[in-house]
Amino acid sequence: MTDSERTGESTSITKKGGGAAGSRGRTTIADGVVEKIAGMAARDVVGVHAMGSGFSRTLGAVRDRVPGGGGGKAGVTRGVKAEVGEVQTALDLEIVVDYGVSIADVAGDVRENVIAAVERMTGLEVVEVNIAVSDVKLPDEEDEEPESRLQ
Repeated sequence: MTDSERTGESTSITKKGGGAAGSRGRTTIADGVVEKIAGMAARDVVGVHAMGSGFSRTLGAVRDRVPGGGGGKAGVTRGVKAEVGEVQTALDLEIVVDYGVSIADVAGDVRENVIAAVERMTGLEVVEVNIAVSDVKLPDEEDEEPESRLQ
């Protein structure tokens, strides 16, 4: 006979609230959150000159210059589209690479960096990262941002 049986004590432990804290609710992550994380991670890769097509970068540059144009958010997510489910996400990225770099190597590095950042920060499984290279930045080309008419 054990000590608890002799004294009539109960050894069962009851938890208040019915389970671990992690199972007491739902966390949802917006597409825009994943897009921001992926955009920042992609820009960190050497050889990525810009994100998005030339047209979207030009529009973004104009929007950045307009007060209240919302250019801050658009700049980070430009060239990034995410589809977020409950436990998985898929990403489409459009990048511009610097002339002279191996496009395959840059795309692989972008893919690795984006997957690592998104999975680490969100806990979502990244099922695919599709990368479209829309342009190559030549050494003598100027960036496609329009000049400001204000001085």
